[in-house]
Amino acid sequence: MTPPRGAAPVGYVSDLAPVEAHAVLTLRRWCDGPAEQARVRAAFADALGVEGGQSAVQSFETLCTLCVSHGRRPLMRHGVACHCLGADEACFAVFVGYASDGAREDALLMASMLVHPAFAPSLVGCAETFGLALRRMALKSCEPTPKATRLH
Repeated sequence: MTPPRGAAPVGYVSDLAPVEAHAVLTLRRWCDGPAEQARVRAAFADALGVEGGQSAVQSFETLCTLCVSHGRRPLMRHGVACHCLGADEACFAVFVGYASDGAREDALLMASMLVHPAFAPSLVGCAETFGLALRRMALKSCEPTPKATRLH
């Protein structure tokens, strides 16, 4: 049986850059329901502080709402634990990556594949905020831990 359009595996989540991989995993977790949404909110608040985390999650929630309300078709996704990367997830990942890089025109092009073109600029704005939050989180996870220096 052929997978539904948009769900066909095109690679692996592990092949993505950290921002793009986190975008896909956040999308998967968010779509798993209220308990996972609460965990997403808590993870962002822990990483970015209450205000920063709330801003990132609010942008992500608006991004999801726009995709559901004005999507060209339903956005297909794989399960949270699945290692495969679906075609729609790959598009979403690249879109968030472009937006967080400041490549607005490329992000706008990708957004127009996800939603009706009239809503693409709003989608890009949400993806910029969300993607930059993911970048900050990735940078924080790469920060070296301070080591005690022995003076005597």
